[in-house]
Amino acid sequence: MIATVRALVTLVLCAGLLSCTRPPDLIGIDNGTEPVLSVSDASRQKIFIATTREATEAIGVFYSGERAPDLGLSSVVVSIPPSHQSGMIERPTRLPPDPRTEFAVIEPSVYANSDSFVAGLNAELARRAPQDRDVLLFIHGYNNTFTDSVLRIAQFVEDTNFSGVPVLFAWASAGKASHYVYDLNSALAARPQLLKTARILGSSRARGIDLFAHSMGSLVTVEALVEASVSERPYTFDRVNNVMFAAPDIDLDLFKTQLNRMQGDTGNFFVFVSRDDRALMVSRRISGGVERVGAADAAELSSLGVTVIDLSEIDDSASGTHSKFAGSPEVVQLIGSSLEKDNFDTKVKPPTLVEVLNDVPVVRVLVPD
Repeated sequence: MIATVRALVTLVLCAGLLSCTRPPDLIGIDNGTEPVLSVSDASRQKIFIATTREATEAIGVFYSGERAPDLGLSSVVVSIPPSHQSGMIERPTRLPPDPRTEFAVIEPSVYANSDSFVAGLNAELARRAPQDRDVLLFIHGYNNTFTDSVLRIAQFVEDTNFSGVPVLFAWASAGKASHYVYDLNSALAARPQLLKTARILGSSRARGIDLFAHSMGSLVTVEALVEASVSERPYTFDRVNNVMFAAPDIDLDLFKTQLNRMQGDTGNFFVFVSRDDRALMVSRRISGGVERVGAADAAELSSLGVTVIDLSEIDDSASGTHSKFAGSPEVVQLIGSSLEKDNFDTKVKPPTLVEVLNDVPVVRVLVPD
């Protein structure tokens, strides 16, 4: 009976969240015939990484779904093909990748300690214009392999035209639809290391930091924010500009408790929701029927003091209903415009995310009173 229930849950999860068969891992795999660096018109994103995953020698994997005792620091370079379409991840279905038409990930590098990591990050920041020396810290969601999360942040950064330096916080998701509870515990166990990552980034020369968390990644992010706000002086996240939660897979009652415990202003919190999020429908069923924040009533959420961006009417997402923030060309470009910072020469600030989205008929924005 137990085996039957487990099999049924796995089937429902695979149908509702992601295909159980995923493409191969491709970290560090170049193409001998068409090397990545030979494709001159491909775009390349250097991604810095802080991870609670265990390192592995498995070809193409780099970091597994096992939990590591310490924080790992590294970087990769992601090549985005010249034919890339906004909202899409042109991921190879077999190896090696063809960098002319597919994403590829090369140059995996491990940093010996936080000092060398920060030095690399500072060098990358120095290559930017002063107004672009910002960091985007991206926290991935449930059922992600390391390759999944690297490709997602690269696609998101590319499509938003983010001009700062991207950093991925890769917690130890098993990358299996049937391992929801394992992922939940991995996310919670990653809280101290996310705080450590924030301190490391705070020691860099970054002008500011934006946090962007997806799905279950929102849970570890909120938990870290709560812990920092009630116990840390100085506050670890004091250099954060905006905190964005996309389709947060958090129990709504828990979220209310978290916000009540948080000391300080949450006016820079943005929550992206969608009533048709099929993944969160499944999550709700296996979590005792309690509403998930990413599919909750927008007005109720707004009353908690956060800005709510309702994407329910968006229907052009190439990544399904759970990843509209990255899979919809319209939405990803609008998020990108909000990540721009003030122009040093003209002192003219670009429109805020709320101002931009208010002009889109199919997006509803609720700002707390």
